[in-house]
Amino acid sequence: MRNLETEKIFALLLCLFLTVAAKDATVTFRVTSGYVPDSMSIYIAGGHPQLGNWHPGKTVLERRDGNTWELSLQFPPGTDLMYKFTLGSWETEALNADGTVPGNYLLTVNQDTAIHITINAWKNADFRPPGQITGTVAYHRQLTGPNVKPRDIVVWLPPGYQKAAQDRRYPVLYMHDGQNIVDPATSFAGVDWQVDETADSLIRAGEMQAIIIVGIYNTPDRSAEYSDTPTGHAYMDFIKDTVKPLIDSTYRTLPEREHTASMGASMGGLISFLLAWYHPEVFSQAACLSPAFIYRNYNSVNLVEQYNGPGKDIRVYIDNGGLGVEDTLQYGCDRMLNALQQKGFQLEGNLEWFLDETGEHNESAWANRAWRPLLFMFRKEP
Repeated sequence: MRNLETEKIFALLLCLFLTVAAKDATVTFRVTSGYVPDSMSIYIAGGHPQLGNWHPGKTVLERRDGNTWELSLQFPPGTDLMYKFTLGSWETEALNADGTVPGNYLLTVNQDTAIHITINAWKNADFRPPGQITGTVAYHRQLTGPNVKPRDIVVWLPPGYQKAAQDRRYPVLYMHDGQNIVDPATSFAGVDWQVDETADSLIRAGEMQAIIIVGIYNTPDRSAEYSDTPTGHAYMDFIKDTVKPLIDSTYRTLPEREHTASMGASMGGLISFLLAWYHPEVFSQAACLSPAFIYRNYNSVNLVEQYNGPGKDIRVYIDNGGLGVEDTLQYGCDRMLNALQQKGFQLEGNLEWFLDETGEHNESAWANRAWRPLLFMFRKEP
C-alpha cells in the first residue's frame, strides 16, 4: 500500500516537474521607430504561426506611445524564430539606417526575453510629422566642401532679427545633427531638441543674448566626421572654411571667435569639443552634451592629457545623464573633466559640469537641459 502511495506521489511530482519544465517563455518585441502616422501600424512577420508564417500584415504590434510599439508572445523553450518588421506589406519593410534591407532577425527562445529594435527608415515610406518650428528658419541645401558629403544647413534667426536695425549683429552657435535641433519633421524618432523654443523663451525673457543658430545636418559618415579622424578634420575644415563664411556673408553675424560657439550631443558633443580645441582662433566655446569622449575605439581624453602647449583660451560646458548608455559615457566625462582641470580649466569659470541623474541618451533629454549650455555660453549680463 505504501509503495502504491509512493508511486502515485512520484508520478504526481514528475508530472508537475514536466509541466514546469515545459512552461512557455514570454518574448516581448519592442520597436522604436521614427514617425509613423496614426493611421498605420507596425507588424512582425516570421517563420512561425504566431508570427503570421511570413505574412507581412497579419501580426500587429500595439502602439505604446508616439514612437514605441510592443507585442508579447509565448513560445516553448528551444523555439527558433526568424522574423522581420513591416508596415503591413513587403513594400514597406524596415530598412537599415543606410537605406539597405536588413537580414532576418534570429532568436532561439530559452527564457523570458525582451527584444529592443530601433528602426531608422521604412521602404517606400516618405511620411513626416507636421513641423512645429518656433520662429524663422532658412535652409541652404546640399552644401558641400572638400572630402565631405553634401548636406543641408538650417539657420534659426532670433526674434526681432528681421525688424532690427541693419547694423545690429548677432553671435552664432553652430550645432551638429542639425536635422534634430528645431523640427520634429526632420528629427530622428520625431522628437527634436526644441532649441528654437528654448532660445526664443530665454531671449524674450531677457536672460540670454539674441543669437543665430546654425544646424549642420549629419550624413552616413557621421561617426567618422564627428571624431578625431581625417574625415573628422575634413568636417571641421568644412565648417570653418565653407559653412561659417557662408553664414557670415549671408546673415548679420558677429564673426569674431569670442562670438562663435559649437554645440552637440553624443558624438556631436565630441566634435563640438574638438572644434574648439583644434580651432580656438575660430571657436571660443563648446557645449558637449552626453559626449562620447571615451567610447569603443574613441578616446579623446588622451588628446588633452598629452597636450603640453600654451593654455587654451576656450570655455567648455559638459553634461551627462544617468541612465542607459549615459552610464557608459560617464567614465569619459570624469576623465575629461580631470584632464581639463589639470590643464588649468576651472569649474564655475571656463568649465561647467552638470549631471542629470534621470537623463537618457536621446533628443528629449537633451531638450530638457539645453537651456543650461545656452546660458553658459550666451547669458545676457545685467
